[in-house]
Amino acid sequence: MIKTVNLKKVYLTEDVETTALNNVNFEVEKGEFVSIMGPSGCGKSTLLNILGLLDNPSDGELHFVGHEVSKFSERQRAQLRKENIGFVFQSFNLIDELTIFENVELPLLYLGVPSSERKKKVNEVLERMEVMHRVNHFPQQLSGGQQQRVAVARAIVSTPKVILADEPTGNLDSERGDEVMSLLTSLNEQGTTIVMVTHSPTYAEYGNRVIHLFDGHIVTENVKEKEKFHV
Repeated sequence: MIKTVNLKKVYLTEDVETTALNNVNFEVEKGEFVSIMGPSGCGKSTLLNILGLLDNPSDGELHFVGHEVSKFSERQRAQLRKENIGFVFQSFNLIDELTIFENVELPLLYLGVPSSERKKKVNEVLERMEVMHRVNHFPQQLSGGQQQRVAVARAIVSTPKVILADEPTGNLDSERGDEVMSLLTSLNEQGTTIVMVTHSPTYAEYGNRVIHLFDGHIVTENVKEKEKFHV
């Protein structure tokens, strides 16, 4: 589903050239749950941004659902992104001025889904995330755990092929963090491919595979039982 070939990302300023990713090669199979770990500044979020088609690599190839996308324009990336990817962020990234319903509805609006179908899908996913009773509230009226549930609902409402999660438990206590990991595990068991960046060794173990990055390189990779993947 996802494959990188000698992927490289270099950031240039007037005086400094910083290599964030250097010849990264790996694949993510359909139905896999991959955890990415490493110290701050090692390239984890840069890699996730490129996998999520939010940025282009400086060199190398990125293959995503059958397309080689490393040289795609922003418009091409945006179209592929909205049709295939759901994002879950550490800071939730909900829009304060929109209700919970409106936040979750956004991806469906971008896809041009008709109003009656949008309402049905949003209500179903809010029920599933157990936040339906908050549907007319605003994000700041919810706890951190509830906000992350809404963020997960927004990520899955369009039934994406891939969920990319960037430190999804980073702003939560252990109980709420465990809840979010259980939600992601449940989605993976139903066939959704998940790639997650985390600092937590405990949460990383939820993945089928744990990749360790250091200074822009993959330095180790631990693989668990492969029969769990959904193909």
